[in-house]
Amino acid sequence: MVAGRLDCVVRNYAWGDLHALPELLGEAGDGVPKAELWMGAHPGAPSLLGSRSLDELIAERPSELLGRAVAAQFGQLPFLFKVLAAARPLSIQAHPTLPQAITGFARENEAGIPLDGPERTYRDANHKPELICALTRFEAKCGFRSLDQTRRLLESIPAIELNELRTHLAATGPDHEILASGLAYLLRLPGRDAARLTSAVVSAVARLANEGRHEILGPFAADVASVAFMNESFPGDIGVVVALLLNHVTLEPGEALYLAAGNLHAYLSGVGMELMANSDNVVRGGLTAKHIDVDELLTVVDTSPIDVPVQRPVGALHHFDSEAPEFALTRVALAEIDRAIEVGGPAIVVLTSGQARIGGVGAIGQGQPVFVGADEGWLAVDGDGLAWLATVDAGQVRPASL
Repeated sequence: MVAGRLDCVVRNYAWGDLHALPELLGEAGDGVPKAELWMGAHPGAPSLLGSRSLDELIAERPSELLGRAVAAQFGQLPFLFKVLAAARPLSIQAHPTLPQAITGFARENEAGIPLDGPERTYRDANHKPELICALTRFEAKCGFRSLDQTRRLLESIPAIELNELRTHLAATGPDHEILASGLAYLLRLPGRDAARLTSAVVSAVARLANEGRHEILGPFAADVASVAFMNESFPGDIGVVVALLLNHVTLEPGEALYLAAGNLHAYLSGVGMELMANSDNVVRGGLTAKHIDVDELLTVVDTSPIDVPVQRPVGALHHFDSEAPEFALTRVALAEIDRAIEVGGPAIVVLTSGQARIGGVGAIGQGQPVFVGADEGWLAVDGDGLAWLATVDAGQVRPASL
């Protein structure tokens, strides 16, 4: 029987927040940005269950910990659960499909690129669909805006340096092909030209703001406001201009986005619960000092315009929608339901506020993740906290039997 508290790794990336994760974990900050709390069994930073790493335990006892069906389908814990805390923008990025990940991982292995090498793109052979749910106000760029709207936005920015991009986007043909042409033009600009274009856009936007000409910006005020924020962290980076092609999304606490493979996005700021397939594959295109592979990004990205579907929780127990077979995310306000809930494994449970009790584990407080193995059966969870449950299927979380 396996259920217990997890000892999890905090990743200290430069874009991380100084305070959010230490406060969640009940620790004092040390002046180092804390970006992500990893809860799961990814070999890059596996959680510990007792004295053993979770990935090793699952490899030894897959049917018991995962259940026969999950073990047969995935052979591993199929999801990776995170708390993400961003004070600065993350990279402009997209994630591959499963076939693309398998091919890319094998290709880089054959080339002899070390798994932890800075020039590595594919860290594993898995895809990475993901769901992000805001704990605080959360700003993001997500998917390509409609072509007509992007043309209007670029026309509102008084910078002649944008004329070449405007020309690309004025072409005729399918919208996704026109946007792909504009994206390729930006990403393939020589460094000096890219910096010149970015600086011109930043200056033009600053002039509009200084002159109080908000009527010119219309519905694009948030897009334009984010230009200066991105440029502060990555001055002259072409990702600042690439972001103008994407939808600007503001999530309020509890609201969520699902991002499928190929979705070009960048998280700008905020704290959120992030649940994804068990992968660390990120194909970057800007707003980063890490490895950028333009050709690979243009291969995996989906430039089809989308209206971003923001999910909003309904009721005290809410299952967020996901197209991914690897994971389901459930949010439960324990104090607002009239009975306990039950969870079946494999699952990871974590509180972001309050306290709870989990059958077979005992009392837990905020920031203390718990793993529930499939061999545990159904465990009761009750208390007064805000609980987040990562499972393979939403049916693994249910109101307790009366």
